[in-house]
Amino acid sequence: MLSRIAKRAFSTPCKTGANSKFCVILGSQWGDEGKGKLVDILSKDYDVCARFNGGSNAGHTIVVDGQKYAFHLLPCGILYPKCKNILGNGVVVHLQTMFEELAQLDKNGVNYSNRLFISDRATLVSNMHREADRVSENKKAKAGEKIIGTTLQGIGPSYGSKVLRFGLRVGDLIDWDLFLKKYDKFVTDAQYVYRVENFDKAGELDELKQLRERIMKGGMIVDSIEF
Repeated sequence: MLSRIAKRAFSTPCKTGANSKFCVILGSQWGDEGKGKLVDILSKDYDVCARFNGGSNAGHTIVVDGQKYAFHLLPCGILYPKCKNILGNGVVVHLQTMFEELAQLDKNGVNYSNRLFISDRATLVSNMHREADRVSENKKAKAGEKIIGTTLQGIGPSYGSKVLRFGLRVGDLIDWDLFLKKYDKFVTDAQYVYRVENFDKAGELDELKQLRERIMKGGMIVDSIEF
């Protein structure tokens, strides 16, 4: 079934551009439809693989040349040398998770230099968001209420902070001094909204500073709309 869909995707050129082809993969249920598998099949023949929403609550396993990779955030196209990969502005990005996944590529000699980009408008998932997830579920459980059954990856709270306009964006990392001020305000607002008391602010800032250096060195932050 998947092979027939893949062949059909390549057989009909997009009429809006000269010799250009676009393929959008959407899930029509609530996950586990096999989106990752289909994207993996298609991305090896595409120039760009872009993820436009969601976060590290998703999950897909890919086997290439006998090597297994487990991704929750990275686009499947990251394993194919000619494919550039984008985490778009609608994605919520937990940088610590992203670099844990990139470590799999480093270990197996997969070069992703100049092939992984993050929208400057993408929302940062803080450990605060993850703690908010945990606190919310625990409160429901103690009150005898039905829990959501969240993956505790902070996805809901991060989108909440985006909608309420106090969340941080990946582009905020470009100016570190300004980011520190925005981060302080974010923590204050998040603690008020999500009622989180225990949070290692200094620990996360130290992590983000180190990861920022790798992101800036790799030129990963881009305006994905122009891209």
